[in-house]
Amino acid sequence: MSKAGILRVVVALAAMCGAVTLAHGATPGQCYGTVSNGKLEGAVKLPLAGSNFAAYSKLGAAAGRTYLHPKVASVVLSTYAGLAQLMPRARFVYGETGFPEGGPFKPHKTHQNGSSVDFFVPVKTSAGTPTVLPSSWSNKFGYESEFDAKGRFMHFQIDFDAYAEHLVQLHRNAQAQGAQIALVIVDPAYLPLLFATSRGAYLRDKLPFMRTKPWVRHDEHFHVDFSIPCKPLP
Repeated sequence: MSKAGILRVVVALAAMCGAVTLAHGATPGQCYGTVSNGKLEGAVKLPLAGSNFAAYSKLGAAAGRTYLHPKVASVVLSTYAGLAQLMPRARFVYGETGFPEGGPFKPHKTHQNGSSVDFFVPVKTSAGTPTVLPSSWSNKFGYESEFDAKGRFMHFQIDFDAYAEHLVQLHRNAQAQGAQIALVIVDPAYLPLLFATSRGAYLRDKLPFMRTKPWVRHDEHFHVDFSIPCKPLP
């Protein structure tokens, strides 16, 4: 099956999953305000793991830090499903998203209305084997990993091909499900490395990367704000 065909199947499955969730009594999600001053109703919690992905921390998930607007959650999960077909050996980890009711989400400055997601960078070993970063109290569940300008940390190397494909599929799934990507924050040093991949032209032309220096380094993870219809804060 072609990549386009795979994407159509995945989006259809994601839509059916969303319909099942709502049929069991959940209300359609509604976001309010902005990513930096907002709240959320009808949030859904991302699953702890799938065939090719996992949460950054079981403790973080248990603390209620992995909730999203249903549409954004559907985009994230359909993207992972598509990546499982396109890059079956790659492994992915999502980070923090937000609280069930949204609102302030320390230490983050955003993540307040269910439309923000942190994704950890896909990595491989020095031998080229796909793997995931260690996650524990000692390294702030992965957030304290420090990669150099070439994407190296200990014996890990960022898999920029998988990184780029992840971004492309997030963008395509967002569009297919009536959403957009409003902002992508990556370490500025990694933009040339992403643009050098086979997906570089797509990323350069279609994704809205932050071009200024973020308030914290985004080397071990990248941040995505999705654009979905939100009401003003009451």
